[in-house]
Order: sequence, then C-alpha cells, then structure tokens
Amino acid sequence: MEFLNEFLPIIIYILLIVLITIAIVIAIKLSKTLDKVDSIVDDVDSKMKSLDPVFTLVEGVTGKATLISDRFLGFVLSIVNKLFKNKKGNKEE
Repeated sequence: MEFLNEFLPIIIYILLIVLITIAIVIAIKLSKTLDKVDSIVDDVDSKMKSLDPVFTLVEGVTGKATLISDRFLGFVLSIVNKLFKNKKGNKEE
C-alpha cells in the first residue's frame, strides 16, 4: 500500500506535466492560426471597401431604373383606367 501511495502521485504529476505541455503547444498553434485568420479577414475587408463605390453605383442605377419603371407603369395604368372608365360610363348612359 505504501508503494501505491508513493508511486501514484508521481504518475499523476507526470501526466499533469504532459497535459500542461500539450495545452501550451495547442494554445501556441491556435494563436498562430488566429493571426493568419485575422490577416485574411483584414485583406477581405480592405478588398470589400475598395468595391464600395461599385455597390453604390449599382444601387443608384437600380433606384433610377425603379423610379423610371414605376412612372412608366403608372402612366400606362392611368391610360388603361381612363379607357375602361369611358367604356363603363358609355354603357351606363
């Protein structure tokens, strides 16, 4: 029994040292990986900022096209409504 009381703490300490060493190695590798990911995200962010004028241009063109199509459809619908109102008015008389 004395052998186990002396031998088991030594094994536990050795296993703890191995576990701490592995945890430190994993933390260092994780830190390097996060640095690489951070640089990639910064690169993508700078490239997206360079494309902002293009997105603004597309948004402006889309807005103008929507405005023109709304006015055209409004004009066409008003003509169609006038035509159908006149036909209904003639039938009632």
